[in-house]
Amino acid sequence: MAKVRVLLADDHGLFRAGIRALLRTLDEVEIVGEAADGREALRLIATQRPDVVLMDIMMPSLNGLDAAARIGRAFPRTRVVILSMNADEDSVLKALRAGAAGYLVKTADPAELELAIRAVARGERFLSAAVSEHVVAACLGRVDKEQTSLDRLTSRQREVLQLIAEGHTTKEIAVKLVISAKTAEAYRGELMKALEIHDIASLTRYAIRTGLVSPDG
Repeated sequence: MAKVRVLLADDHGLFRAGIRALLRTLDEVEIVGEAADGREALRLIATQRPDVVLMDIMMPSLNGLDAAARIGRAFPRTRVVILSMNADEDSVLKALRAGAAGYLVKTADPAELELAIRAVARGERFLSAAVSEHVVAACLGRVDKEQTSLDRLTSRQREVLQLIAEGHTTKEIAVKLVISAKTAEAYRGELMKALEIHDIASLTRYAIRTGLVSPDG
């Protein structure tokens, strides 16, 4: 039987090392790459074509949820398992809306990781045991329903918002997104208009409040 090809995406090297050591004990799993942010993960997926991506939510430059949504569009055969410290309804809902096939709480038993990889590789959905039944039911019932202001932003607007909240200047954003400074400025204007927020400090607070970036930076 062919091994399940797995890519790790987490900005914490020690955490990746722990997951890597665990996966190496599984005969049916092959680690094909590691990424420290969403953009690096997308680049590696394009070349390595993993079956499963284990993806942290809070990563710099491009967060795990937006990366997961891009993976679903560009690489539909690659399945994403979101890794998170949170087991609340909103966190799980955001992951499911982003197209994740699995959601695993980082405090889960190691055996759950193996179960999650096997399940999503078979085309199934996997939700951590730490996510209680009522949360699962509520999330599955809301996946295609109510949208938040963050959900209504385009993928590019969310990218720009994250980069602004991380402290990048318009010129730096232009370089990261490979666009002109004028275009980057236009995206920032569209973002402010869409959210009805007209200063950088308020945009940053919004990004933290909605969980797009960590308050710790």
